Amino acid sequence: MRSMNGQKERDGEISLKLFVVLSRAMQAIQKRVEANIKGFGLNLTEFAVLELLYHKGEQPIQKIGQKVLLASSSITYVVDKLEKKGYLVRQPCPNDRRVIYAVLTDEGKKMMEKIFPMHREAMMEILGGLTTEEKEWTIEKIKKLGLYAKKGESST
Repeated sequence: MRSMNGQKERDGEISLKLFVVLSRAMQAIQKRVEANIKGFGLNLTEFAVLELLYHKGEQPIQKIGQKVLLASSSITYVVDKLEKKGYLVRQPCPNDRRVIYAVLTDEGKKMMEKIFPMHREAMMEILGGLTTEEKEWTIEKIKKLGLYAKKGESST
């Protein structure tokens, strides 16, 4: 019985340490990624929207928020800014007037064709502390952790 309590106590300490280590690592990575993206004249959310459109094609504005993990109230603001910069346009859906698509302009495509390879290189450098195999293992474990945490959301 005593060893069970000892194991539970150790697991509690390790769980707290893991949370701190993950949080600090994410802060450090986020800071470097934001600095990289700022060098392109964009903020993180603008880049995320452009990257989504660049890789997935036109998207309903209403759906962009959930795909780039941004509150729907902020999407209109980000889309407005990107439209003013000439990187995207709004296009009404021909079948449903309630749906508006965000579509990359030629200028937006050219810009992403130029900066995305540089961003990819920066990500490889920023995350260069792990080998490719370690990155694959880490992805698998963090996904598992996230899915487990998400399962618990409904019970809280």
